Amino acid sequence: MQIDQLIQTITIAAIPILFAITLHEAAHGYVARHFGDMTAYQQGRISLNPLRHIDPVGTILLPILTLMLGGILFGWAKPVPVNFSALRRPKQDMLWVALAGPASNLAMALGWAVLYKLTWMFPDNYFAEPLLEMANIGIKINVVLMVLNLLPLPPLDGGRVAVSLLPHRQAYQLSRIEPYGMFILIFLAITPILGWVLSPLIGMVYQLLSLLFGI
Repeated sequence: MQIDQLIQTITIAAIPILFAITLHEAAHGYVARHFGDMTAYQQGRISLNPLRHIDPVGTILLPILTLMLGGILFGWAKPVPVNFSALRRPKQDMLWVALAGPASNLAMALGWAVLYKLTWMFPDNYFAEPLLEMANIGIKINVVLMVLNLLPLPPLDGGRVAVSLLPHRQAYQLSRIEPYGMFILIFLAITPILGWVLSPLIGMVYQLLSLLFGI
């Protein structure tokens, strides 16, 4: 990818990527506060300010590299702190706190799909081409983040959902993986395995969006 083309792509991608990671993390903090944990609120992490959620590697470097290499658009933000023991019903409420992030990504994917459809319906517009590209990236990053985070691997959201739903003994055994979860994820990401797992799931979500919006 040429330098000028890369700069243009990064400029267009910046807004949907920052929205995707910021709202994902803020959603966790907001739902945690709703269920009694004030940790994220007290640390100022229930915020739409992207600077509070940016991780230099996961939010900036990795998405740029994946855009350059043409692979699955991949990245992460600085996790919002959640003290699950402060929730009113820790095991049950953990489910809703964990699902808040992927749910926000689903909502954003739907919103970007609406923008894509509206822009596609009115192509004779100076802003049509960059808006279509921005909406396409917005759909892509949110679908990938949603599917990725729903994998049942602690500390991903899907891992916390599994811990919430499993009986106590199995939940405890799964939760013990959490300190190693990110190392496992990085290993999967640098091998074809993560792509093999995510691609069919991402394809299913795209098929749903196509049925809903005809895009």
